[in-house]
Amino acid sequence: MCRSFARGDRRPAVGHFEGDEIPMSDSPGSPLPDLTVGVGVDSLSSGGMLLGRVREDDVLLTRAGDRYFAVGAHCTHYHGPLAQGLVVGETVRCPLHHACFSLETGEALRAPALDPIACWRVERRGDMVFVREKMSELRPLPRGSAGSSQHPSSIVIVGGGAAAVAAADMLRRERYEGPIVLVSADEDPPVDRPNLSKDYLAGEAQEDWIPMWPSEVYAQRHIELVLGSRVSSIDPAGRTLLLEIGSRRDFGALLIATGADPVRLPIPGADSTQVCYLRSFVDSRAIVEHARTAKHVVVVGASFIGLEVSAALRTRGVAVDVVAPDHLPLERVMGTEVGRFVQSLHTAHGVVFHLGETVTSVAGRTVALSGGATLDADFVVMGVGVRPATAIAERSGLAVDRGIAVNEFLETSQPGIFAAGDVARWPDPRTGERIRVEHWVVAERQGQAAARNMLGRRERFDAVPFFWSQHYDVTIRYVGHAERWESVTVSGSLDARDASVSFLRGGRRLAVATVSRDLESLQTELELEQATAAQ
Repeated sequence: MCRSFARGDRRPAVGHFEGDEIPMSDSPGSPLPDLTVGVGVDSLSSGGMLLGRVREDDVLLTRAGDRYFAVGAHCTHYHGPLAQGLVVGETVRCPLHHACFSLETGEALRAPALDPIACWRVERRGDMVFVREKMSELRPLPRGSAGSSQHPSSIVIVGGGAAAVAAADMLRRERYEGPIVLVSADEDPPVDRPNLSKDYLAGEAQEDWIPMWPSEVYAQRHIELVLGSRVSSIDPAGRTLLLEIGSRRDFGALLIATGADPVRLPIPGADSTQVCYLRSFVDSRAIVEHARTAKHVVVVGASFIGLEVSAALRTRGVAVDVVAPDHLPLERVMGTEVGRFVQSLHTAHGVVFHLGETVTSVAGRTVALSGGATLDADFVVMGVGVRPATAIAERSGLAVDRGIAVNEFLETSQPGIFAAGDVARWPDPRTGERIRVEHWVVAERQGQAAARNMLGRRERFDAVPFFWSQHYDVTIRYVGHAERWESVTVSGSLDARDASVSFLRGGRRLAVATVSRDLESLQTELELEQATAAQ
């Protein structure tokens, strides 16, 4: 079944997909089996998958215990091949970005996918299983003037990123019928932000692929979208907030999803129009416009954003110098082994690194470095990290601790006010520490959990963090969270682009980064979930 709000097909993301374990047709060139003529009940073991065709559609036939399901073969997020994913109970997980779908209903249970996959009716006759007609699509949720008596009278969401959209989507999926107002400081409707430093910046994604939803969806779902507006103050006791434009909004519940702002270095020339930052669609378009005529760019910072920008600009043929104080790129986040590997990838594509250095000034085309050298640049991109946007929370008296402090239900120090995404710091059930994570999928899943909790569910947020980073034709997938570790183990070979890297502390595996081992990444996510549940 499928809702009528799908974002449409997306270009598949670059990455390695594993298919060796999946029953396919006899050879890569042969047609997929016709599932309408039936397959033997014993041709699939529990958890097994068979990719086939039902008329014009690619369909995945799966088995969970003694039940058989037939669903669309592609993830609705980035068209990922679900046949190369993982069946867990009566769900299937995508190998690209770990979206999870119900096999029975097709519902997108976990971000980053928000839209469901199609389902077909399956019939068993004797020792054969047949895939029949496609199930009817779900109708748009009805609008009503009143919902559950326990639901808030209205909900305001402050922010226009991943957590905000995922929360608004989940509220309507949970049949919340009250008013929803989404207030965003951006001029553009919410966009697929990871694409801004990846395919869109590289010129490999169309501009109309970038919005999270087509503009008409907000009206269809009765979500009021207020763009280009900032909140000046929140009155928790009075359940009101004031916008900088002067209008006042009442709320029954509030979600703060303001994300994080780019760090702006206090160096001479950093405010020049030739110096770019990357956070919004406007920012990415500005870099694209500069890159149309540029021959040489300096990227300041060897963070994920800085390196993804470097890869995108090299794809456009622009020469790139990276300046960073680090000994190795990403070493503090992913260790020496991955840092060396990532640096070698970029060096092989012509990126020149100036490590152990900082930028001391930008004057026209001249970028001065701390070591005394200068670089010539048509423009400069700053990628030196972000800071959580906590100003409104601080002014409103909410508890703040390097982010907005929330409990396990993502509720702040003020009842009825929640926070999610890059701005939120929450108790990690795996380590017992309070953490803040700047990952797109985490933000979306927190938005979904916060939405359910605003409706009274009291659902503990315990999802395993996940993110991916794309560098040319290599994608690194990372599950778990390890701010500190005692040892690192590498299975396979990073140089051969086939490896998993485990980060351990106290004998426990906290996180795993993988290259070309997508199924292993899914299995690790499941193992970390099971370990959390057993605590």
